Amino acid sequence: MTTPLSFTTTQNPAPMPEADRQAAFGNLGFGTLFSDHMAVIHWTVEKGWHDATVSARKPFELDPASSVLHYAQEIFEGMKAYRGKDGTITLFRPEENARRFNESARRMAMPEIPEADFINAVEALLAADAKWVPEADGASLYLRPFMFANEAFLGVRPSKEFIFCVIASPVGPYFKGGAKPVSIWATQSFTRAAIGGTGAAKCGGNYAASLQAQAEAAQNGCDQVVFLDAKEHNWIEELGGMNVFFVFEDGSISTPPLGTILPGITRKSLIQLAKDAGITVTERPYSFETWKADAASGKLKEAFACGTAAVVAGIGQVKYEGGSFTMGDGQTGPVTTKLRETLVGIQRGSIADPHGWIRSVSV
Repeated sequence: MTTPLSFTTTQNPAPMPEADRQAAFGNLGFGTLFSDHMAVIHWTVEKGWHDATVSARKPFELDPASSVLHYAQEIFEGMKAYRGKDGTITLFRPEENARRFNESARRMAMPEIPEADFINAVEALLAADAKWVPEADGASLYLRPFMFANEAFLGVRPSKEFIFCVIASPVGPYFKGGAKPVSIWATQSFTRAAIGGTGAAKCGGNYAASLQAQAEAAQNGCDQVVFLDAKEHNWIEELGGMNVFFVFEDGSISTPPLGTILPGITRKSLIQLAKDAGITVTERPYSFETWKADAASGKLKEAFACGTAAVVAGIGQVKYEGGSFTMGDGQTGPVTTKLRETLVGIQRGSIADPHGWIRSVSV
C-alpha cells in the first residue's frame, strides 16, 4: 500500500483583507470569489505523485505547448464543505468524489490518484482556509479538485506529466431566487454524449459541448437545457450539469440509467434516501414523448434536477421547439421538497446521518 503524501503548507503572505472578505460574504454568488490558498500535487512517469503543497492561490505557468491546451486531457470534481451550527466543518461523501475522479481519470488516459491523497488535499486546503467556510444558511464552500496534462509536446498520446489541484470558492445558491422551480429547454439540435464516449467522465469537454445548447435554452427563456440521446433523439439523458428524476402519481420515482450520463453523487444519495422513505425507485429509459404525455395526463406529478452545485431543483416547465408543458401546477412538488430537505439536513447536520456520509474535518 502506498504511503499517503505529506503536505507542506506555506501561508499566503497577502491574504484578502478581513473586511473585504466579510463584505464579500454578505452577497455570495456562485464561483466568482476564491479563497486564499490552493493545494497542488505533481505527477510524472518517473516519480509518480510527489511535491504535495498548500500555498497561496496563484496562476499556473503553462508552456504554450502544454498538452491540455491542445488535447484537453483534463478532469474535475465538484464538492462542498459545510459549517455546522456548532462551528464544525464537514464534507459530504468525499470518498465518492475520489472514486469518481479516478473513474474519469481512467477514461481520459490519466493517472489515478490514491483516494487518501485526494481527500488529504481537500482537507489540507480546508485547514488553511477554514475561515472561508460560510456560516449563513444556504451557503457553503464549493471545492474544485481538478487535474490537467502539463507536458509540453505536440502529438496525440497521453501526457507524461500532470498537475492535480484543489481550489475553493464560498458560494450561495446556484440558481438566483433560491429553491424556486426551474424551466428547462429540450434541445433538438445538440447532443451531449454517445455510447462509448466520455459522457460518464467529468471532463471539461463535456461541459464545453453543452454551452451552445445552454445558450439556446437562455434564448428561449429557460434556466437549463435537457439532452436527448445521440442515436434516436428520443430518450431523456441529463441536463447540462445535473441529473434528472421523475415522480409519478403512484408515488414511484424513475431516473435515466447510467452509461452515457454522469454518475452523480447527489443522484446516488437521493436514490438511497427515496428508498429509505419507502419509495420505489427505478433506473430506466424515459422518452421525451412519454414525458410530454405523462405531464399532460397527470400521471407525472413532479420532475426535479440534482447536482452538487444546485443540490435539488424542481422543474416547473419544459419548453421545446413547437410547444411547452408543465409538471403539476408548475411549482416544486412535495416529494421533491421532502427529498431536498432531508438531503440538505444531513449535509448540514440538522438531520441524523444514517449512512455515515458525513466526514468531519479537523482544522
